[in-house]
Amino acid sequence: MASSAGDTTKGDQLVLLDFWVSPFGQRCRIALAEKAIPYEYSEQELLGTKSDLLLRSNPIHKKIPVLLHNDRPICESLIILNYLDEAFPSAARNLLPSDPYARAQARFWPSYADKIYELGTKLWKLKGDAAAQAKEELVQVLKNLDGELGEKAFFGGEEFGFVDVAVVTFVPWLPSYERYGGFSVEEIAPRLAAWGRRCGERESVAKSLHPPEKVDEFINMLKKTYGIE
Repeated sequence: MASSAGDTTKGDQLVLLDFWVSPFGQRCRIALAEKAIPYEYSEQELLGTKSDLLLRSNPIHKKIPVLLHNDRPICESLIILNYLDEAFPSAARNLLPSDPYARAQARFWPSYADKIYELGTKLWKLKGDAAAQAKEELVQVLKNLDGELGEKAFFGGEEFGFVDVAVVTFVPWLPSYERYGGFSVEEIAPRLAAWGRRCGERESVAKSLHPPEKVDEFINMLKKTYGIE
């Protein structure tokens, strides 16, 4: 399956090794779409035997996403997002702001937001005190993101950018986390909830993310695979 829009430097070939529901891979898909960079999509096996291509491309972590740029691998989603801005500065747009301080701030929040996935996974994997602790920490992460967003349309201001690309991919997972944790994002982080809906109106986001129901089905599949009641 291939996705294309706009032009890259003549002769550039990009292949994204990814998995359909991965929020980390989806970051790359949204970024490529926003920058109008054509690429080839290569679906990878997550739970079964991993492809030789993936193992050769990311021998350390053996995980997606991996971006192959003219057969040279770039691993880790946030590194890929930074790379796309640096390697294709003349693309449709850049994701990071031009100001060094604003750029540094933009790079901070996605790494922090990764806690959403980490803590959300604990909610459906663990029980008792461990699950309660994960819920408490996750609620605080969401509140902190809500505070950073404030009254802005997007994390960087009026324009959809780097932080938005990196964080919005967790939005379809939140309904499942709400159900397992017994909390409401709308109540604890209303501005973040509204931001998620706003981002979902963008074509790049709508085409890259899956409905929460599909994410929940995937979580249930994982629970069965791991023997979790």
